[in-house]
Amino acid sequence: MSRLLKATSAALALLVPLACTASDHLDTPTVIADPRLDIGDLYAWTSTGGHRLNLVMTIVGHSFSDKAEYVFHVDSGKAFGKTTRTTTVRCQFPSAGQTHCEAGSDSVDGDASQPQGLESSKRRLRVFAGVRDDPFFNNVKGTRAAYSVVMDALNRGTQRDAAGCPLLSREQSEILLEEWKHTAGGPPTNFLKGWTLASIVVSIDLPLVTQGGKLVAVWASTHQGGRQIDRAGRPLTGNALLGTIASDEESDALKEQYNAAAPAAGSQFVEEISKGLALYDSFDGTCGNQWLIERHASSPSSYHALAALLADDRLWVNTAATRCTQLFAVELLALSREQRWRNDCGGRTPNYNAVNIYRSLLANGTTQGVDDGVTRDELTHSADIFPFLAAPDGEYK
Repeated sequence: MSRLLKATSAALALLVPLACTASDHLDTPTVIADPRLDIGDLYAWTSTGGHRLNLVMTIVGHSFSDKAEYVFHVDSGKAFGKTTRTTTVRCQFPSAGQTHCEAGSDSVDGDASQPQGLESSKRRLRVFAGVRDDPFFNNVKGTRAAYSVVMDALNRGTQRDAAGCPLLSREQSEILLEEWKHTAGGPPTNFLKGWTLASIVVSIDLPLVTQGGKLVAVWASTHQGGRQIDRAGRPLTGNALLGTIASDEESDALKEQYNAAAPAAGSQFVEEISKGLALYDSFDGTCGNQWLIERHASSPSSYHALAALLADDRLWVNTAATRCTQLFAVELLALSREQRWRNDCGGRTPNYNAVNIYRSLLANGTTQGVDDGVTRDELTHSADIFPFLAAPDGEYK
């Protein structure tokens, strides 16, 4: 590690703490007050047999609230960005060991905590609800250190270009990327190692969720007392791009507003997300090479196309495909004409290296190149074996 990198590492402890970027975990005061309403992550992908859509919602609390409703929203359509029908899977937990989930006229009732889950009488819906290992992996401390390098550069007078991207020097960028691959200057560690979460796992027949077309866009929400408390779609958008280096008060207010809104109301967050995108665009030391950036705009509107896409925070899945390997595959095919993803379902399985893909698109416009040093979870999860997430002891049983 260089002398300058060591000096920067020592200075990080003196900087203002930044928001935790563990996907959507513990992102606002409301869900911190009751983690049973806090969605950690959302996963959605097609089964290898091509007959079902698999859905997973992880809840940061170790149990479910008997006063809450947990909802998967599956919007379907024939073309990317244009959905015409919606199917919801709604789950409630009226008492300990009691699960009620319904999708249209189909439903399950009973104890869904055993690995085999519950299957509806029509056999079109299968549900598991219980504690599982958290499949999300992320070097949170390394990420915070990387953010702090940018903060330090701006505090020392680093200028921004006309679009708002900090003009980091090559050395500053190298320090940032190196910090990102370490934890407190040492080997990278998964901040969520050993975390266990209450998890709702659903496997549902495709005809129930593809009434508008083979492309589906999925998001999840929690509700209590008639209010939407939290929501989740793609990983990181709310935590990484809203109030990225703002004060705690500003960041909390933005995220509370975001969590209470539906993806269809995403336009109100485009300007704020654009600010976060401008910050990320600088991380590789080159402004203007972010995915979907308007290269000739030279203004904050340069980031509006990607900001609008991310503000409509839904996981897109091509249910006509049974091969699921790439986060953003549907979007990359539709918006960048990347034909290699034509037969990929996209979405998100529990095994995607979602963090590095997401951040690379924001930093250098490709699906690789930014690495936080953590490439997999400590336990092995499955995209094929229900209930998909490993038990806390690492077994499927």
